[in-house]
Amino acid sequence: MKKELIAELFQKFENACYLLEGVECWSARELQEIFDYSEWRNFLKVIDKAKDSCKNSGESVPDHFVDINKMVVLGSGAERKIDDIALTRYACYLVAQNGDPAKPEVAFAQTYFAVQTRKQEIIEKRLLDVARVTAREKLSHSEKKLSGIIYERGVDEKGFAIIRSKGDQALFGGLNTQMMKSKLDVADGRPLADFLPTLTIKTKDFASELTSHNVIEKDLHGHEKISEEHVDNNLAVRKILKERGVQPENLPPAEDVKKIERRLKGDEKKILIEVKKTKKKK
Repeated sequence: MKKELIAELFQKFENACYLLEGVECWSARELQEIFDYSEWRNFLKVIDKAKDSCKNSGESVPDHFVDINKMVVLGSGAERKIDDIALTRYACYLVAQNGDPAKPEVAFAQTYFAVQTRKQEIIEKRLLDVARVTAREKLSHSEKKLSGIIYERGVDEKGFAIIRSKGDQALFGGLNTQMMKSKLDVADGRPLADFLPTLTIKTKDFASELTSHNVIEKDLHGHEKISEEHVDNNLAVRKILKERGVQPENLPPAEDVKKIERRLKGDEKKILIEVKKTKKKK
């Protein structure tokens, strides 16, 4: 997500915040616009799912979703009363979690309402963490998909591991999976991809998706032909990277993605802990 968009969305959420009986709240009607939902009825479906999540967490729904009315100015200049919902920070987080993650506004909100200290630089860092975890999950999915496709075409699990290593060797300029693990000081038993930067993870994902597509399109069978296809695809994406001045084997290792996952999950737990602390103070 570009910094300009992050700054714009950050300011929108900050400006939308107000106090209701001393509690930070956001108007559901305003969030509907910020989240880029054109119709209120569609946004209400997201709110209903968020209410279910709130109930399942053991929290009281009325404490976080408060039905209110607000006055809006019509085109004629007259005012009309409409239904609205005052959402606590926790409610906003649940709404974001149940919204459409393909919308950048929703993806941003998932982090904005998750962090304890609302500072733009902290949000930017968390968004990068989320992007890396998401990329790693997508790579796992694409490799599992490829493994399933080639299994049906005569390549077993051991064969897939060899093909994947040859693909790495093509991508990393002659360094196979084990050599890259040694270079990046990755412990035995841990996947190389858990320590690769986001760019490299996405590159491997793209190469795997290309191989899956071409294996089916070209109707390839057997270890040799599929291995050759996967190597060619990795060489192709390596060429693109090199043309842009990037040599993937020389990029420094990134933080263990498992640590990032635990940190992100910890943020989610802190939200509920903070909610319970606030209730005790009242």
